[in-house]
Amino acid sequence: MVLSGRESLIRLIGKRRRFLPNRHSILSDPIPNPNPNPIHQPQPTTAVHNPQNDVVICPVCSLTLPSDNHRINSHLDLCLSEPKRSSSGTKRKLTQRTLLQLNFTHAPSHSLDSTRQENFQFTEHEENFQFTENDSAIVATESSSLASDSNSNHIDINHHDVIDDKCGIFGVKLETLIVGRRYGDKEEVCVGDTVSLLRDSQNVKDPNAIKVVSADSGCSKFLGYLPRELAQYLSPLIDNYGVVFQGHVTSIPKQSLDAVPIQIMCHRTPDGEIKYEDETFKSLWKNAQHAVESAIKNPSSVKYQINFCIMLQEVLRNNCHLLTEDEKTYMESFTSLSNDSQRLFVRLYTRKGPWFRMSSISYPEILDTQKAVLELAEKEYICSVENGNQLCESDMNDILDVLTVSELREIWSFLLKKSCGHGMKKHDLISSILSTNAGLWTHLSTMILDRTGLCIKISSKAESLIWRIERLFFLNGEQDLSSFLLVDIGKIKYPTYICTILEPIFSNRTNLLAYEEAIEVAQIMDEALDANKTDVVLRCIQIAKSRVSTVLPLQYSTSESVSTFHHLFTAPWVYSKVITLGISFLEQERRYSDAVDLLKWLQNVYTCDVKRGYWTLRLSVDLEHLGYIDESLQVAENGLLDPRVRAGSKMALQRRVLRLGKPPRRWKVPSFSRSVLRKIPEVCVQGRPLNSELGAKNRFYNEEGMQCGVEELALHYYAEEGWQGVHTESGIWLTIFGLLMWDVIYADVPNVFYTRFQPLNLQNAPLDLGTDSFFTARKSTIESHLQQIRDGMAEEFLIKSWETHNGTSCRGVNWDRHSLDELRAAVTCVGGSCLASFCKLLCEDYRSWSSGMPDLLLWRFCGEYSGEAKLVEVKGPRDRLSEQQRAWLLMLMDCGFTVEVCKVKPL
Repeated sequence: MVLSGRESLIRLIGKRRRFLPNRHSILSDPIPNPNPNPIHQPQPTTAVHNPQNDVVICPVCSLTLPSDNHRINSHLDLCLSEPKRSSSGTKRKLTQRTLLQLNFTHAPSHSLDSTRQENFQFTEHEENFQFTENDSAIVATESSSLASDSNSNHIDINHHDVIDDKCGIFGVKLETLIVGRRYGDKEEVCVGDTVSLLRDSQNVKDPNAIKVVSADSGCSKFLGYLPRELAQYLSPLIDNYGVVFQGHVTSIPKQSLDAVPIQIMCHRTPDGEIKYEDETFKSLWKNAQHAVESAIKNPSSVKYQINFCIMLQEVLRNNCHLLTEDEKTYMESFTSLSNDSQRLFVRLYTRKGPWFRMSSISYPEILDTQKAVLELAEKEYICSVENGNQLCESDMNDILDVLTVSELREIWSFLLKKSCGHGMKKHDLISSILSTNAGLWTHLSTMILDRTGLCIKISSKAESLIWRIERLFFLNGEQDLSSFLLVDIGKIKYPTYICTILEPIFSNRTNLLAYEEAIEVAQIMDEALDANKTDVVLRCIQIAKSRVSTVLPLQYSTSESVSTFHHLFTAPWVYSKVITLGISFLEQERRYSDAVDLLKWLQNVYTCDVKRGYWTLRLSVDLEHLGYIDESLQVAENGLLDPRVRAGSKMALQRRVLRLGKPPRRWKVPSFSRSVLRKIPEVCVQGRPLNSELGAKNRFYNEEGMQCGVEELALHYYAEEGWQGVHTESGIWLTIFGLLMWDVIYADVPNVFYTRFQPLNLQNAPLDLGTDSFFTARKSTIESHLQQIRDGMAEEFLIKSWETHNGTSCRGVNWDRHSLDELRAAVTCVGGSCLASFCKLLCEDYRSWSSGMPDLLLWRFCGEYSGEAKLVEVKGPRDRLSEQQRAWLLMLMDCGFTVEVCKVKPL
């Protein structure tokens, strides 16, 4: 049985860390005795200091600033890195150096990219970034700021190349490739074959796509595409200026589907060169040349190196207040490493590890592995062992894992003086060797290293810092460097939004370190649950409670600021996840008294948390398990007065009050009883069952004799009445919400977009979606937009979003599951009033209402432009409505939807 809260904790942890800096102290240090009443502790009376009353003058720009150390330091960092103003005082716009380089550097000596200026601007008091959907390439091809220059052998993240201002386009040859050969017409190519470029503006993955077609064949065979890094600049030249490119194949790859090298050249058009003199044209052409040069200097095989440097630079510049001087110096030293060393480090960091045999390390893009290892070891990025005396006992299990099964059998046979072991798996062999050789580690170490030779691993110092860099960059644990790859190959396209950053996620280093330690506690608990170590699980619960009681700020438990997303990046929030999972564990162990104590403590401490509904429900249930019926009823009644108790949890508590509060406990009937006990329309459908096993998913035969589930059986029943529809649950509704409210979701609101890879279940969305502040921060915009939906604009919004953003990542939107025709039919038949009510509900509380919707959405047209819709929850013979499903059905009825429950019964 999966414990409640386990999946949420696993998503929070993300990829498990190989090295936890605080593991020893977490598992062995005494747990401090928490203050029994930390929340109600009287505060000393002190004079209130208003930081706005104290100001300082910036010595660089003479701007008046509040006397806040973090703001002053951040402003100075930006002010010193800002290019000098002109004599007229007008600020100069800065170019976007790379897609992910969310910072500002000295103005480049070449002319600005006029096509990017409007999308990337900086103001005096804030960082304001805008990304476009066309910026889907991750490597730094807009400029060669990450490219190694001709006199350097490493990537320097501070170097900028300069391109000549002359814009000679005709006759200039560009060396590039035909990529995406698997999508082509499987046409064989030969050296010298003539090719031409053809725009593919309808490409859903990349609106800038350019096809490469064979010019020798009369039917223009499709050979593949231009690299997107180059296509993003050539496409506007073709579309807006009528430029024609032709070329020829320069060489043939070994494999037919590999990229084909070509040389292309611009041909004159009847308009001549007159219209090619504007700055936009020149900028596009220069960027195209940059893209070609960058591809030559940095082939696709080392994109991961460039991506890593971008991530490193981003964090070093935007989060310098969170790093010590030693840490900054250490990470900045990475840029001084050779290309080979940088590439080897990134390769090793992204592998499973932790130990690697030197003899098995070989990458085509790394020319001298031995030299790279020596340089990395000198800079303390890796550590190595070559003889048994250097190997620690704690590393024994991990280093045994690098041995092959045959090598493990040799060691096992030698130690046990046996010649078998062929039936044992690798894990069993390692366990047997460790148990047999306890106390003789030096001898075992020698035997291992005699077979492996030199072994290396990422140093704990480097691993801890890079983990922090990744966490600060992605703001979650589920994404890593592979997220760059998904964009590189066109699997993910991110939407247009503006990053207006007025305050950091982590205000100081202390908060960051506390957050990191809390995640370590969460990982240790998750590991303990896997290993069934009850004592460690209980210790993690105690640690979490102790940390919250001693370090939880007073304002966290009382301030309405908790309704924003910032609390998601605090240690107390992580510990609340740990304790919630611990409560589920205690309930599974039937330790209800301990669970009740923790639930009461959580409710006293976290007075504004969104989980209060769940905690209140569990407290009422556990008290009933213990026989305290009156107290259980009182808890349920008090919970209904809590504004944080919503949706399914509120419905469950209302039904508990009605069940437990019968006379003589309660004589007065609650005011909500009529609403909760409303009859939901039902229909019954009969089917021939395929199975009747308890706990198994219900399967039936339909009228054609085919096997199907209860939902398919219900769809067939409704089809006979003229209904069309889909089995989708919440899927189609979240897609409709995302498409109808696209402009609202990505509106320019401060401090909700911090990164190009905006985290929220790995889907693109503002960080406040799912909190109360999402609606309040956009109230006027939302209400105006909803009124337009009521007035019949829903279908227009839907079509516009579909055509403009098709394929772009957005939370809840599934582009592949439903066609535009299905969505248009659903929107038309549901009607503007119901759609507006539904969208408002999700805007106000996306977290509570984004799951549990009815299984089927049905529609049928009554005319060409009107129809009716019905939402149906399907239940098998032994199924019943969950509280969330019941809450949804009643809410939909209140919003004007037609709903019903379809019960499938066996013949």
